[in-house]
Amino acid sequence: MTAIAEILKPGLMTTIQDLGRPGLRHQGVPLSGAADPVSFALANAAIGNKATAAGLECTLKGPSLCFKASGSFALGGADMKAHLNGNALKLYTPYDAQADDELVLGAAQTGARGYIVFQGGLQGDDFLGSASTYLPAKLGGINGRMLAAGDTLISAGMRPAARRDIPTTLRPAIANDFFLRALPGPEAAQLGATELARFFSCGWTAGRRADRMGLQLEGAKLKVQDAAPMASSPVFPGTVQCPAAGEPFLLLCDAQTVGGYPRIAQVIAADLSLTGQIRPGDRIWFQEVAAKTACDIAAQKASFYGDLLPFGFFR
Repeated sequence: MTAIAEILKPGLMTTIQDLGRPGLRHQGVPLSGAADPVSFALANAAIGNKATAAGLECTLKGPSLCFKASGSFALGGADMKAHLNGNALKLYTPYDAQADDELVLGAAQTGARGYIVFQGGLQGDDFLGSASTYLPAKLGGINGRMLAAGDTLISAGMRPAARRDIPTTLRPAIANDFFLRALPGPEAAQLGATELARFFSCGWTAGRRADRMGLQLEGAKLKVQDAAPMASSPVFPGTVQCPAAGEPFLLLCDAQTVGGYPRIAQVIAADLSLTGQIRPGDRIWFQEVAAKTACDIAAQKASFYGDLLPFGFFR
């Protein structure tokens, strides 16, 4: 085992993540993984890692760490004003560090999550083929928890490929306003045409009730038509549910696999990575699209990124 670095200060919430555990929701296993998988995968590409290599996800405020050996790393996602030995760093750019160098990340001014990836990837507790940390069940990462001061990051020893240039045009633009395209959900009819149109036409604010499982949408209160209690049904990252009180919430990467509230909308796959960068107070607008349009957008986005992202990334 090769030690990469020691955590000096853990930041607000720093965890080991990769691209999660897709295809297991029918067994009750949430996706988990990087909340903004596009930014995460592009950072890995910049350093020559496979998109699936595990790295660090930092929420709102990043960690400080000391390198234990020479190694290379890259940053992605929200800009947390990172410095290596006091020198400012750029996103999606490979950097080489030496033993005893200190990497310090600050607070993100926009966006919610930044990423640190290390050449060769990180080692973590494997659960169903992934090292992603799932905090509710204490799985993956380091004992299924957030990182703490004194933790040592261990290299996974993956063989790196050639580093890739990440053009500015391909780097996700992170701001305080989010426009998410979505399809009406299976129970959208419980809102009625007028209320559903209001959901798609008015702006929403991300509430303070927000974590990797989901976030509350604040703004208009929707009128949900009386209906018999529904059986718990499949939900996914990007599902918007609306309880009887009329305050919808948006599910994120750690969301449960079933839920009993009406599913009024589903964010399209091509826009899902954006949801991982929403922070409390940000503004959100939903744009209704048809299923065929969603598929066309996914194909266009996959073509836009080419081989920088794995095949089927936006499915």
